[in-house]
Amino acid sequence: MSSDAPAATIDHHFDPTTSTGIPNKKILMWAFLASDCMFFGCLISTHLIYRLHPPPGTLAPRQVFSIELTSFSTFILLMSSLMMALAVNAIQKGNLKSMRWSLLTTIFFGCIFLGCQVYEFRNFVFEKHLTITNSILGSTFFTLTGTHGLHVLVGVIWLTGMLLYSFTGRLTERQAIDVESMGLYWHFVDIVWIVIFTAVYLLEYI
Repeated sequence: MSSDAPAATIDHHFDPTTSTGIPNKKILMWAFLASDCMFFGCLISTHLIYRLHPPPGTLAPRQVFSIELTSFSTFILLMSSLMMALAVNAIQKGNLKSMRWSLLTTIFFGCIFLGCQVYEFRNFVFEKHLTITNSILGSTFFTLTGTHGLHVLVGVIWLTGMLLYSFTGRLTERQAIDVESMGLYWHFVDIVWIVIFTAVYLLEYI
């Protein structure tokens, strides 16, 4: 009886573990994020290379970017990461109400970020005449930031699904690993954006 007790408390999320003691779902998420990290690394590297060799007549990035808007959206995304951490902490304690509010706030912040990105893209295309096809800068920029935006959209949909699932009565602290895995994804998306913000936007003002 006593030998079973420690086994039940190995990782309080009650998820099947591997021989390393790390839950299977967490290892799977880390593996996915590692591959995604290499993917974003290629996109960021490509943009950094081609921004140094713009074709004749291409607008300089500093003439296109709005650092104020992007700084605001970056702050919003960082705040969403804080709320995601609070949601994970809440479900681990079995506090569904707190988790729901934290998830709802995270979704709200994620939607604000996406709205800022849509506004920025629209301004680039119609006001600055920068598109994905008329310059190398546009191609690398829209591919990189658009891919990140797609990741944020997937995260918002996932968060919304988890929020709705919490009302079914089947989400308890025993399934905290599911929210944790979702949190790992969301934090990864936030970290990638910090790198993009630094490499794509801030470097133009240094």
